[in-house]
Amino acid sequence: MKNLLSTARRLLLAAVLGGTALAAPAFAAGEEVTMYKDPNCGCCGKWAEHMRSHGFSVKEIATPRMGEVKREAGVPQALGSCHTAKVGGYIVEGHVPAADVKRMLADKPKIVGISAPGMPQGSPGMEGPFPPDRYEVVSFDREGRRAVFASH
Repeated sequence: MKNLLSTARRLLLAAVLGGTALAAPAFAAGEEVTMYKDPNCGCCGKWAEHMRSHGFSVKEIATPRMGEVKREAGVPQALGSCHTAKVGGYIVEGHVPAADVKRMLADKPKIVGISAPGMPQGSPGMEGPFPPDRYEVVSFDREGRRAVFASH
C-alpha cells in the first residue's frame, strides 16, 4: 500500500509539473480569428487555412464592403491588403504569417495591429509558381506610428 501511495504521489507530481509547462502557451489554443473578405477573393480562404493549420479557429465573413471594414478597423490605407481579420483585440491585415500573429498575441504590444501590405508573393495564401517576394509585416498604432514587426 505504501508503494502504491508513493507511485500515485509521483504520478500526480509529474502531471502537475508537466502541466505547468503546457499551461501558458504563447496564445490561447483555438484563438478565434474573424476574417472579413471580398466574396470573390480566393487567396483569403487560403490564408484562413494557413491560420487553421497553426491552431487558430477562423470565421470567414464575405462582404462587398471591405473599404468600410478597413476604415472602421483603423487600417491605414497604405497598409491595406485583400482581407482584414480581428483576433485577440488586434487587427491583422492581409497575408500575415501565423507565427507573427502568435508573437503579437503573446507579446501584447500597444498597437492596433499588424499588416502584410499588398499581396506579397510567397506569403501565406499567396504561394505559387513564382519566387517568393521579400516582404515586411508592419505594426501600426492609433497615432499613425508604424514599425517593422517582422521581415520575411
